[in-house]
Amino acid sequence: MHRLWLVMVLLVVALSLVASAKAASPSIMILEVEGAIVPVVADYIHRGLKQAQEEEATAVIVQLNTPGGLVSTTQLIIKDFLASPVPVVVYVSPAGAWAGSAGAFITLASHVAAMAPGTFIGAAHPVAISPASSSELPAVQEEKTVNALASAIRSIAQERQRNVEVAEDMVRNSVAQTDTEALEMDLIEIRADSLGELLDKLEGRKVRVAGDREVSLRTQGVPLNFVSMGAFEGILFALSNPNIAYLLLSLAMIGIFVELTNPGAIFPGVFGGISLFLALYSLGTLEAYWAALLLVALAFGLIIAEVYVASHGILGVGGVASLIAGSILLFSGSTVFSIHPAVIVTVAIFLSGFFILAFGAVVRTHRQSQTWGTEGMLGQVAVVRSTLNPAGTVASMGELWQARLAEESAEPAEPDEQVVIREVHGLRLTVTRKKQNFGGEE
Repeated sequence: MHRLWLVMVLLVVALSLVASAKAASPSIMILEVEGAIVPVVADYIHRGLKQAQEEEATAVIVQLNTPGGLVSTTQLIIKDFLASPVPVVVYVSPAGAWAGSAGAFITLASHVAAMAPGTFIGAAHPVAISPASSSELPAVQEEKTVNALASAIRSIAQERQRNVEVAEDMVRNSVAQTDTEALEMDLIEIRADSLGELLDKLEGRKVRVAGDREVSLRTQGVPLNFVSMGAFEGILFALSNPNIAYLLLSLAMIGIFVELTNPGAIFPGVFGGISLFLALYSLGTLEAYWAALLLVALAFGLIIAEVYVASHGILGVGGVASLIAGSILLFSGSTVFSIHPAVIVTVAIFLSGFFILAFGAVVRTHRQSQTWGTEGMLGQVAVVRSTLNPAGTVASMGELWQARLAEESAEPAEPDEQVVIREVHGLRLTVTRKKQNFGGEE
């Protein structure tokens, strides 16, 4: 028993020492941002900075490669950077990466900005998601937006002691700089070929963090902690892809169409509903042009109307045309978000083929003779249950009916003999013997 207690005490002491050692050796947290700046990216960075603060990390390095993104999301990230007590390093990498538009703001807002060879920064002039053929904003709105963003990037550059004039020029004139030019113009502090070289050049660098506190970076021999997006964040990031949003919207149209034309199928309706809500989330996140969404909704309405209105395909053609127009306008004017033309063409062809087949099936169904109710009984075969001489009973569709032979002078029809229904008068049938059907023998 004494030995057991001794082992337990030693175990507790060992765990305490491990925890103390872990607390005494903070790590450098690595976040990776690849793609457009959308709300889920802001959530991911916010989570990483919060975790770094709780774990007292030495620094947070954000490896960045983005063509740009939403202004509202960028503002949230900048706010987190400026308020962070942990030094934030933005590293534009790998070679060929771009800190474009929103990425330029994020890079300049970091405590230390670094770029890999062959990377670019800038072109931060605002564009809008609008139906205009060009990507420019209306004159008055453009002036207001440009002035606001120019003031913002000038304030950020001043706060981080970077080249204010060049930073403002990236907004007003869409100027972009290579890594070498950015270093020479004091937009960034470090040019590094790799993450290892970046860590070497960060060693001993002094930065001023939130609370006007100066911190000396220690990056040599410090463990790296790579923090990836969680599973849920990954799903939301995938949904923030315009092509995925468009495909979900198309699947929603098909699912709901099938449910409306086949009431009670359930699965197509459920699938279409879920796809519709996911598509609306994605399009809302990406701030899609609302008039384009109305065109897509109109396309859906016209295609559904084709099922119930005999327009000889005019409504269906109009629906496909409205769908294509809405697809093109969804993100027109945006240099960041766009639907690949091949996706639009593929979806348009697929939906057109699907609806043509569906309409064909509906037309064939309408042309078929009725097989239920009173009219559906005409021409059907019934079986004699009691002798027709000339009246008696017959069985048809699992029911007994009063029946009379069409020709009273004909020979009686015996039980189990087959007769053909010629007329229906309420609950009474007029029949002929099967061999007399249409005037000929079978």
